This record gives sequence, structure tokens and C-alpha cells, in this order.
Amino acid sequence: MGYRDVKRHFPDRDPKVIAIINQKGGVGKSTTAVNLAAALGEDKKKVLLVDIDPQGNTTSGYGINKDELSYDIYDAIMNDYPFEDLIQGTCIPNVFIVPATIQLAGAEIELVSAMARESILRSLLEDVKADFDYVFIDCPPSLGLLTVNALVAADSLLIPIQCEYYALEGVTKILESMKMVKSRLNRNLELFGVVMTMYDSRTSLSRLVVDEVSKYFGNKMFKTVIPRNVKIAEAPSYGLPIIKYARVSKGSLAYMKLAKEVVRRG
Repeated sequence: MGYRDVKRHFPDRDPKVIAIINQKGGVGKSTTAVNLAAALGEDKKKVLLVDIDPQGNTTSGYGINKDELSYDIYDAIMNDYPFEDLIQGTCIPNVFIVPATIQLAGAEIELVSAMARESILRSLLEDVKADFDYVFIDCPPSLGLLTVNALVAADSLLIPIQCEYYALEGVTKILESMKMVKSRLNRNLELFGVVMTMYDSRTSLSRLVVDEVSKYFGNKMFKTVIPRNVKIAEAPSYGLPIIKYARVSKGSLAYMKLAKEVVRRG
């Protein structure tokens, strides 16, 4: 079912627009986008996922064949294609997605000469975000113009951090970028939270990293940690979020628990 089939505008709704960001790759960023959105959707929250990562992992994580797409987020950003027409339904009734393909890789260069280049995504979201409880923007693993667009469009940031050595490496750069955007382009931007991913309870390293990150971020770190789980790793190859692929797995239960924490934070 498409977005237009279920569209209901709620002018008084104050949606959370959250950029999911980490400049390091392989930390569970897209995995968190896919599975947190699905868990919130099952909790009767209406969610929009906006994929602005040229790798399109969030797009394929919902079983969308990128080769069959005629248009994607690139066309809205660079060619004024109607943003609303890009929104499509997923296997989770309350979750919708704006897909991305490798075509988006060229946008980093093309945006350099664009008018109001940092605020294009914010403008695109303006007319649709009131239809949703949450809007998640899955960012590229870089701090280029696409990510800056996400920081300008978002109210807050969610940073997934992998339980490994040098876990905090690069996070200070994200926080510096957040401060810069906050001072110049988006004074409302805040840190929503930090979620630890790929946690292995059998190793002292994972526990040490969680302790280190907790000391650094305090209550901004979610209590729920996402375990290293084979079902989470397998689910994208079936084009399904973990709650559809293996509902009673540890990974699925963790994302459902994380969703409850997200809702409690408001």
C-alpha cells in the first residue's frame, strides 16, 4: 500500500526527525534504521525512513529492488521530483520509506553549486513530516553535504556505536559537526541518544567499551544494547527487518526493547 492510500495530515502533530549517523562504516547504522523503524511501526507508531546513503542498505533492507526503481531520493534532491511520490509502503504497515540508489553518489559533487544546498532535505520534508510520528534519516558514513542536509533537517541525532576498540574514534567529529550546524543552520539540533551495537556478552572487550561510552555520554546512552546476532546479519539478505525474519531472536527482542526506550524519551 502506498503513502497516498493512507495519507492523513495531522497539523498539530510534532514528529521527531532523527538523523541516524556515524562516519564510520559497519557500525550497524542502516541495521538500526531498518529495525528500529520496524519495531516502532509494530508499536503503532507511523514512521518514515529516508535513505540518503548511496549504498542504499536501508532500501534493500526492506526488500526493495534498487535496479527496478525509476526514481529515488536523488531525483527529489537534484531534479525537483515530487518527494511525496517517492514515499512507498513496506512489509510493516506503519512504516514507509523513501529509497536511495547508487545514483545518489553523484549528489555530493552536484550539491556544491546548488542553491540553499544545505537545506534541500529540510524543505522536502516540510510538507510530509506532520503525517508521521517519527522520521528517520539514514546518513552516509561520511560528513559530506548529504549528511549536512540531514543535520539541518533533523531535530536530533542517534549515533550507533559498535562495541570494539576505538569505538569513540570519529564520534567527536560528529559532535563537532553537530555544534557547527547548530550554531549556523539549525539551532534546535540536539543529541537524541547513543546506542551500542554488536555487543558480545562473552567478551570483556564489549563490556569495557560499553562502560567507556557510558562514562562519555552518561544518560544519553540507551540502556538497551544490540547484541551481535546471526539473525540480524541474515535478515537483510531476505529483505526483511529482524522482527519479520526472526521475531523471537535476541536481536529482534533487543530492537523492540530499544523502540520502547525511544518512545519513553519522547
